[in-house]
Parts: sequence; C-alpha cells; structure tokens
Amino acid sequence: MRKTTLIIILLSMWFSGYSQIDWFGFNRYRADNERIIESGDFPEVVFMGNSITDNWAYFHPGFFTSHNYLGRGIGGQTSAHMLVRFKTDVIDLHPKAVVIMAGTNDVAHNDYWVAPDQVVNNVISMCELAQAHGIIPIISSIPPCKAFVWRPEINDAAQTIVEINKKLKAYAEANGFVYVDYHTALADKDNAFPTTLSQDGCHPNPDTYFTMEAIVVKAIQEALKQ
Repeated sequence: MRKTTLIIILLSMWFSGYSQIDWFGFNRYRADNERIIESGDFPEVVFMGNSITDNWAYFHPGFFTSHNYLGRGIGGQTSAHMLVRFKTDVIDLHPKAVVIMAGTNDVAHNDYWVAPDQVVNNVISMCELAQAHGIIPIISSIPPCKAFVWRPEINDAAQTIVEINKKLKAYAEANGFVYVDYHTALADKDNAFPTTLSQDGCHPNPDTYFTMEAIVVKAIQEALKQ
C-alpha cells in the first residue's frame, strides 16, 4: 500500500503537472467543468491546489461529494499555474467559497526559483479574483515539508514554508479571511512532516487527510457564516 501510494503521488506530480501540451492544466477538468456549468449544479466549495489537493480528492472522494465540495488540484502546479486557471476551475463554477492551498511546488522550484513574496502575491491575486466574483476566499497554510524527493538539492524548504505561512496568515487576518492552519497540526518540532503522517515528507498519507478534513470543515463553516 505504501509503495502504491508513492507511485500515485509521483505520477500525479509528473503527468498532471507537466504536460507539454497543456502546461497550465486547462484540459484536466474541462469536461467536468462543462458538465457542471450546463447542469447548473454548482459546488458549495472548490478546493484549488496541487498534488496534495489532487490526492485528497482521489483518496477521499466521499468527503468531497458528501459536502458538495469539489477538488481542483493538479499535481506539480505552482501558485502561478493556479492563478492562470483560477477562472475556469473556480470562478466559472460559482461556488460560495474557495479553499486555496498553494506554494509547495514554488518552494520546490518546480519551474524556477520564485521569491516567497511572489507566492504570497499569487495567492492574494486569487483571493482578489474570488472576492470580485462574490466568492469567499479561504487561505490554507502550506503543509510542512523539509525535503523534496524530487528536488533533493533544496535544503531550506522547512523555513521557507514557515516564512510564507506567516505572511499568508497575516494577509488573511488583515482582510478578515479565514486561515486554515494545517502546518501547526501536522509539523514536528523541526517543521518537517513526520513519517507517521507522510511517506515522502511532503504529501499526506491517506489517513492524514482525516485530520485535515476536521480542520478545514470547521474553517469553511466559519467562513460561510461571515
């Protein structure tokens, strides 16, 4: 099971995130988006993210369907990828709220080195787009990660993630947005993802999502009350 889980994670990171034909991932959810728009059966909440969100919807589909949530994660994507596809995968689906979790692949330099402030700016831009269309933005922390199996040369990931999360939290508080703090709940004393919760140190194990679900459901309820 553990080997199968890692294979699924790595395949989703590579094939979903880095298609030479569809670099931004516009085609990943195109057919399902068209079906939703045609039916008018819009989700209550869209989860925008990378492979962590992608795997979440794969391992726990019942969590999403039972709450009328929709997963829109694509493996390997940076915050810039998400910003480009935000209209098609979030705005056009008319959710009440969007949960944005971005930054892991920026820290991993999946495309190139990106300044931490630019990651924050990309999340801010997504929040502003959401607000402009009457969608409540909910900002998630980047989950812990101390080392990337696909980028072993990066040795400052844990601290960079902590710094980005501080800025995301400050922005959320300054603008009255709900902040979802997965990092505090999942990180060990070294700001790493414990092996009991993550096989590769970055992606949650299937059961770890239960912890994340309890956190995010409470956050969504709080946001929708506002």
